[in-house]
Amino acid sequence: MTTEIKQAFAHPDMRSRETASDPTLDRISVRDHVVDVEIGAFQVERDIKQRISFDIVVEVRPSTGAETDDVDDILSYDRVTEAISTELAFERLNLLETLAERIAGRILSEPQAERVFVRIEKLDRGVSKLGVEIVRAKGEELVSTASGDDLSIAVIHVHSIDDLQNKLDDILSLDCSVIVTAPNGLTEILSDAKAQLRFELLAIEQNALKISALNQKLVVVDTWTELDWGVKNGQTSVWAPSKIVLDSPDVAISGNSDALMLSTWLATELGATKHVSLNGGTNLSELE
Repeated sequence: MTTEIKQAFAHPDMRSRETASDPTLDRISVRDHVVDVEIGAFQVERDIKQRISFDIVVEVRPSTGAETDDVDDILSYDRVTEAISTELAFERLNLLETLAERIAGRILSEPQAERVFVRIEKLDRGVSKLGVEIVRAKGEELVSTASGDDLSIAVIHVHSIDDLQNKLDDILSLDCSVIVTAPNGLTEILSDAKAQLRFELLAIEQNALKISALNQKLVVVDTWTELDWGVKNGQTSVWAPSKIVLDSPDVAISGNSDALMLSTWLATELGATKHVSLNGGTNLSELE
């Protein structure tokens, strides 16, 4: 067996040792960490949980932890498992690749971490383990679920498109990052709660498209990545909520969703500086 093949199927700990360029780095590892989670791109993987196994090795700069016996002086194993649980709670994902990237990015944000190996495997998709493994190092451009903690963000909920038209010039000239959330305008109630939720989310997205047609500077976005990019690059975004809402396990919605409630939830998740419910008498000057 060649070295390359051996490394490809070896545990991340062995791969770390055999590819290390800095022999002074220490290693911490979490092995066979199994979590039940809803993940996957196929419809059969929707609304069910499956077992996912994590093997993670982190190369860290030597610390004083061994001398001081103080947990604050090391990168704790808990920080690694917290990176897993935090990313799993953030939103429902289709791809193990996305989850691995986000976990790697979160771990490498720790001061001691220099390189990380992340292996994730699905245990319940047939007779084989199906998985992905990535290696990422400090300084590489990494996927993040952060939303610009140091930026000023205004989430503006629109009750009527007419009110938005009257305030549009003011909104586009605001000196902060702006995300517009649309109304749904539906009164029909369906007997099935899940169908009702999708029905109302679709209505909100239709209104988001109507809003974006008012001005080319209004850009419809439907993922956390697009929202994050818009916040960091001065784009005025219009939120199409279906993907984020349906993929977010912590959104407390049963059936009859309320557009303002969703807007408030989004503002909280983003850590928005301001959340404004727009009507004809709303003064936007305070957002500047």
